[in-house]
Amino acid sequence: MHKTMITHRSKSFIYTDHKPPKDETAVNAKLLEQAGYVRKLMAGVYTYLPLGFRVLQKINQIIREEMNAIGGQEIYMPAMQPKELWDKTGRWQEMGDIMYQFKDKSDRWLGLATTHEETITEIIKKHIQSYKDLPLYLYQIQDKFRNEPRAKSGLIRCREFSMKDLYSFHVSEKDLAEYYEKAAQAYAKIFCRCGLKAMMIEASGGTFTKEYSHEFQVLSEAGEDHVIHCEKGDFSQNAEISKYKARDACPKCKSKLKVSKGIEVGNIFKLGTKFSQALNAFYHDKDGKLKPIVMASYGIGPGRLMGTIVEVYHDQDGIVWPISVAPYQIYLISLDSKDVKGLLNDLDKNGIEVLYDDRDVSAGIKFKDADLIGLPVRIIASAKTGSKFELKYRGEREAKLLSQDQLIKELKNLK
Repeated sequence: MHKTMITHRSKSFIYTDHKPPKDETAVNAKLLEQAGYVRKLMAGVYTYLPLGFRVLQKINQIIREEMNAIGGQEIYMPAMQPKELWDKTGRWQEMGDIMYQFKDKSDRWLGLATTHEETITEIIKKHIQSYKDLPLYLYQIQDKFRNEPRAKSGLIRCREFSMKDLYSFHVSEKDLAEYYEKAAQAYAKIFCRCGLKAMMIEASGGTFTKEYSHEFQVLSEAGEDHVIHCEKGDFSQNAEISKYKARDACPKCKSKLKVSKGIEVGNIFKLGTKFSQALNAFYHDKDGKLKPIVMASYGIGPGRLMGTIVEVYHDQDGIVWPISVAPYQIYLISLDSKDVKGLLNDLDKNGIEVLYDDRDVSAGIKFKDADLIGLPVRIIASAKTGSKFELKYRGEREAKLLSQDQLIKELKNLK
């Protein structure tokens, strides 16, 4: 059964506002609300509307493809978790400032997951008995909840947010190190496919590990972190842990270091045996000896990724989506009641996603909405263009007139 690639604007739950929301300061928060991608329910809590949900699904699909490519198997764990599980690792008290904790009607303490190390370890320990069961890689895309005191940066810092977390389980630190590098490469591919240049930097292990962890930072003035890095790309650290400062010599190549603001879009941690020992997750090695499973975790926030893309890709008129994550490829506008049935059929047949603005509003409103929503390509059909169509790429000034065949040929090559 053919699934249509055409969405008619007049029949869609898409509403734009050309005035920015008064209570938002972050660019992503302003533009995503104005363009009808999200709606804020309260500080740090957003609804993804149809346009926003399409973007989120495309980001999630990119993530899934790269996680599957390195052996990940997708699962889905509960967000609600018992206090006693977190007590075993000592993190019920440790995470108390940001974890939503409450009692149910049975007077039992529960928490909404800020992360899932405890839960995943409790699950796998019942099924991993031998070294033959390892390595194992499990991931999920789930909602997380954190009582953030500074939920003010749109999708970049939320109290309820989507998170992809991958967990890997190994027989040794050596095996973990090899997979850790493979996961880091997969992360680089994810960010590249989303149109972002992310820098892998050394960072604090936080509550997860005493070792360095690694963050993936996109340099942006909208960032809350400060990254100290070498101009040649040989060295980078989160400024919070670094002993270096701007204009110091790079410890690797001696060129000058600089400090830039960054948005953290992902992080990876070598957990070692912290959680396996606390939760009794052991395996028998080749000699029959009982050993703790060696673990690591790898996180990406798809919603935060979406907000970061908007911070990087926008202009004075609205969002400028990379084609890989845009909700649709084409914004089609028909003027003067120009018949576009043949074009729509051709676009649909060729699997090209189209948002067709068929509303009974002025041309000016349609053009403004096209820029605000930010799809990669705008097509105009009108009596003025005759049998041809005007094609204009978002962010570029020049437009060109193409026949229908020329148009389809060009659009099929969009990447």
